Amino acid sequence: MEVSAPYALTAEVTHRCPLHCPYCSNPLELQKRENELSADEWLRVLDEASELGIVQVHFTGGEPLLRPDTELLIRRARELGLFTNLITSGVGATDQRIKQLAEAGLDSIQLSVQAPEAELADRIAGFKAHDLKRQAAQAIRGGGLPLHMNAVLHRHNIYLVEDIIELCVGWGAARLELANTQYYGWAFMNRRNLLPSRNQLSAAEEAYHRAKERFGKQIELIWVIPDYYAEFPKPCMGGWGKLSLTVTPDGRVLPCTAASGIKTLDFESVKERNLAWIWQDSPAFNAFRGFDWMAEPCRSCDRRFQDYGGCRCQAFLLTGDAQQTDPVCKWSPHHATVSQFVAAYSAHTPDDNELDSNSYRHSPNFSYRGR
Repeated sequence: MEVSAPYALTAEVTHRCPLHCPYCSNPLELQKRENELSADEWLRVLDEASELGIVQVHFTGGEPLLRPDTELLIRRARELGLFTNLITSGVGATDQRIKQLAEAGLDSIQLSVQAPEAELADRIAGFKAHDLKRQAAQAIRGGGLPLHMNAVLHRHNIYLVEDIIELCVGWGAARLELANTQYYGWAFMNRRNLLPSRNQLSAAEEAYHRAKERFGKQIELIWVIPDYYAEFPKPCMGGWGKLSLTVTPDGRVLPCTAASGIKTLDFESVKERNLAWIWQDSPAFNAFRGFDWMAEPCRSCDRRFQDYGGCRCQAFLLTGDAQQTDPVCKWSPHHATVSQFVAAYSAHTPDDNELDSNSYRHSPNFSYRGR
């Protein structure tokens, strides 16, 4: 089948991060600093990405500002005519660093926030970062860069949606992504303590719509659907190997950031292969392109043209078989793995409106992720 050029590259330049967020989608087996691609290797990846037809690069991690050569990579991307975005915790985003990023040609920054007030935000992040984020927002705006923000929602902050939006407006954000937790990596390990109740979710959606009406065009608000509560799954990155790719800190190339969790696939590395060959010809990228690989009910379902069978990573996590219909789908033969989990844990302790750091971090259901 003919394969079109990818639109975007997610460049995971490191897995190192000062934060320890329990909802992190990074893999359980984080790459160490000594395994990271060198600056020269990343420069070659950017050259190959441009030749492949990619137009956007999202530098992320971990915390990309922990690499002193981030500006070098951004400058090369700018020289290649690529749009560049930096996704950061804000730790290390000083006035001087932001100035250097802007001078290198960075187009925009996405800053994460955990909660609208410092105590809860710092407890969720496992690091006193909230005030540093406020300072980072000021530095970003002062440096003339567009400020985009994201907040991952879960049972410990979802009841504060309006306050989070108000905070981001106050910090000068032009765009805010309200991303209900997607359960991969560390988030999957911790999902019992992250899953909101149905009542929390309904109240949050109402708060989101109130805020859209209240703030209008002052800020662009994006609501990422919580698929454990959805009738049908989200499209798999717009289709597996269709729109974007991810390069991990050690050089493996994935169709999405969570794909390393599929243990039945071998993903090629930019250390051994050209990016174009990996995108067009590698077995992993071709594994779920098109529709021939699909099992029923997807194979004969009209929705396959909308959701491509749903998420392959989620199918593997919940069934052990990445070819299965995403269990989020109400027609999936494995849907009970989702519905029973929601029934069992959507109302379980700790209290919906509180986060006790000691019981949360040391709970047998919680994995505290040090870097």
